[in-house]
Amino acid sequence: MSDFAEAFARARDIDGWLTEGQARRLWERASELAPGATVVEIGSFRGRSAVVIASALPTRTQLVAIDPHAGGDRGPQEIESEATRGEADHEAFVANLERAGVTDRVRHVRLMSSEALDAVDAEVDLLYIDGAHRFGPARDDLVRWGDRVRPGGVMLVHDSFSSIGVTLATLRSVSFGGRWRYAGRTRTLAEFRRAELSGGARAANAARQLAQLPWFAWNVLLKVLITAHVVRRPWPY
Repeated sequence: MSDFAEAFARARDIDGWLTEGQARRLWERASELAPGATVVEIGSFRGRSAVVIASALPTRTQLVAIDPHAGGDRGPQEIESEATRGEADHEAFVANLERAGVTDRVRHVRLMSSEALDAVDAEVDLLYIDGAHRFGPARDDLVRWGDRVRPGGVMLVHDSFSSIGVTLATLRSVSFGGRWRYAGRTRTLAEFRRAELSGGARAANAARQLAQLPWFAWNVLLKVLITAHVVRRPWPY
């Protein structure tokens, strides 16, 4: 295990959409795990988040990184699969892990997340979701992989209250249920903890998430303005 500054220094120049603050949240949750914990990442792209998580893991703990590297779902303009693009991502991913010295801490499963459930046979202690942002696949990840998280475990979801598909999937599958306590967010990275909620606690938990919707609306508007070249500023992550 390294400290956060060292871990992020290894990841900083890797292509990806994880901010330094979000990386710190991932690192902190990973560093809290006990040896032998089960850690799963859905959507690795070129390894920015994988390097951060793997750098924080205790001994005898490995990150299962699930990404088909098919060249699709890389952004709103790159949804369809494209083999050449996917191979470039895969090669960069492997090289970045090796350069960061975390290859032995990561097991890559090169499958769609919907096809990879059998690749993990234990309850999940920490789940990080940054896969396809369309409503259907996002909901599938939240429900099917979320079901694998143990009581008290953590689920982190990137592009919450920013991506329309991810936000709608979260509201539909997580926010109004009684199984996930909202623990806050670092910009678009939301944290949930597996817990049993009922009555007032359940209502208060939903209200905390609904309170993020004005910020979500601002992010959507900002994306429209950036796409239309009305404003020039970084994409909101």
